[in-house]
Amino acid sequence: QVQLVESGGGLVQAGGSLRLSCAASGRTFSSYSMGWFRQAPGKERSFVATISWGDGSAYYADSVKDRSTISRDNAKNTVYLQMNSLKLEDTAVYYCAATPRYRTVVAGAYEYWGQGTQVTVSS
Repeated sequence: QVQLVESGGGLVQAGGSLRLSCAASGRTFSSYSMGWFRQAPGKERSFVATISWGDGSAYYADSVKDRSTISRDNAKNTVYLQMNSLKLEDTAVYYCAATPRYRTVVAGAYEYWGQGTQVTVSS
């Protein structure tokens, strides 16, 4: 089992920045690729970013790729999502997730999920 706890969400003005964190406990964190997804009100959960186990390579959704950085600290069992130049459409609940597979954008491939953290971007 892997337990995931997100933090760092909140209310931020458009153009601002946030860093989300996801702390993992349980099995070996470094053996899991990690992903961030988000779900806006009335919308499906969508992929944001992922980082692989092993080489730590990252992949981003087009909507965030020039504004965001996903990183991981295996010593701290934590994955981060730095988001800059936030837009109103970034408002959503952000979830982190873990998969033993190589990095993937497919939500169904992730076995473990956190409870989510709310990000609200205001004008």
